[in-house]
Amino acid sequence: MQYLLLIYESEKNWDAMSEAERNKIFTEYMTFTNDIKTSGHLRAGDALQPTRTATTVRVRDGKASTTDGPFAETREQLGGYYLIEAKDLDEATRIAARIPSARYGSIEVRPIMTFS
Repeated sequence: MQYLLLIYESEKNWDAMSEAERNKIFTEYMTFTNDIKTSGHLRAGDALQPTRTATTVRVRDGKASTTDGPFAETREQLGGYYLIEAKDLDEATRIAARIPSARYGSIEVRPIMTFS
């Protein structure tokens, strides 16, 4: 079964880190990514640009409107994701717990809906 691991963290905390701290975390992410690639769990994954680069689209009464930024202000922002293959939710949550940002942010584990 496939699961989407959504990585939430505070952009303010990330911005406040030194370059050395950010590089250490990047190295941890590369190690984690290589590990789940080697184990066959990885299907896809990417980091996202900061929320200040986001555009939100809404359609109301047939009319589209766009606004800069995310839909809502939150303490943690979506920073990236991994799409993984796991035998069950237990395995998916064990993999999610290994993501470096789980130590200071949160990882949302969502099963992918399949249509037959």
